[in-house]
Amino acid sequence: MKVKKYVAKSMPEAMKMIRAELGNDAVILNSKVVQKRGVFGFFAKKSIEVIAAVDSKPVIQKETKPKPPPVRKEVSREDASPVIKHQTPKVQENNMNDKAVLQELKELKTIISTLSGSTNYSSNVLDQYPEPLRQINSLLTEQEIEVTIRQNIINQLLEKWYVTGGQATVEQVKQWTANIIDTEVSSHHYGGIRYKKKYVNVVGPTGVGKTTTLAKIAAECVLRDQKKVAFITTDTYRIAAVDQLKTYAKILGIPLEICYNNEDFILAKNKFQHYDLILIDTAGRNYRNQQYVEDLKEILNFNEDMETYLVLSLSSRYEDMKAIIEQFSLITIDQLIFTKVDETTKYGPMLNMMIQYNKGIAYVTNGQNVPDDIMAASPSVITKTILGVDVYE
Repeated sequence: MKVKKYVAKSMPEAMKMIRAELGNDAVILNSKVVQKRGVFGFFAKKSIEVIAAVDSKPVIQKETKPKPPPVRKEVSREDASPVIKHQTPKVQENNMNDKAVLQELKELKTIISTLSGSTNYSSNVLDQYPEPLRQINSLLTEQEIEVTIRQNIINQLLEKWYVTGGQATVEQVKQWTANIIDTEVSSHHYGGIRYKKKYVNVVGPTGVGKTTTLAKIAAECVLRDQKKVAFITTDTYRIAAVDQLKTYAKILGIPLEICYNNEDFILAKNKFQHYDLILIDTAGRNYRNQQYVEDLKEILNFNEDMETYLVLSLSSRYEDMKAIIEQFSLITIDQLIFTKVDETTKYGPMLNMMIQYNKGIAYVTNGQNVPDDIMAASPSVITKTILGVDVYE
């Protein structure tokens, strides 16, 4: 595989240079606009930098031809190029399914990354992609998937596209995308309560639905798993929150203790020591206030037999989600819970958060109904949600 970088005033001029040197079978790998400094930093000129490649294996074909007369050695490059051009499709076709091609493409992605130094796809690059890949890229972009994650997915799709002969439909490419996302997130921890730890703590900013989510989890544990469950709340800032949890506790037949400080929390733990599971509701306050997280650390011992879930609303801005998880990095976050799936059409942030912060997902919720409208997360659930497959009916 021969890879070369070209700099030209425009894309048509770059294409002309590429065809002249690499032939019509060259593939555009990447392109970006670059700006050269002018005199004393003024009069800067914009150019386009294009990285192209062509299979270099056709040169081997010369060995299978009859030996040409000595005079043929002087044939110019322009005169020889039609022979190479004629042989290229045959060589590519013969080697398309070869494992060597797959390895070559993998190495090529590394070369592209090194040469271009760019994490963004320009419109010129996307114009060179097959239509099904462009459609998938549009879908991933609409879902607000981070550009580096999206680029990784598209690179793998492009590799798959050429290895399989470039005949796939949009639906087939969509299935490839699902498989890639599944693989990317399969190493994380999923699912809800596993009863490996006695205390489950739910934290997060105000308004994300922590109390309702906790009630849904409690209902599953009591009604489905027949476990002995108790509630502890440290949310003493909002009377309505305590009343709400009291209502759920009464309906489910679950005891509730209200804790104002660490001493109260220790007493509540001792009281519920014979229970299977203790679910802890915390106050929802301004996540930008670091004192809030410090207060949590004073009341709760996060080094105990405790699992902590951070609740995030998918209806929030992605930048806010990142700020929230970074603020809560002062405590150990085991898994994430995403709420309000039904209040948005942008699901890509789930994938972004998992990959960027290396966190698994415990649950996703899609409504206010208790004990319904909650689902244990899995790679399949996350992937199908992002790709527009309804799994919540």
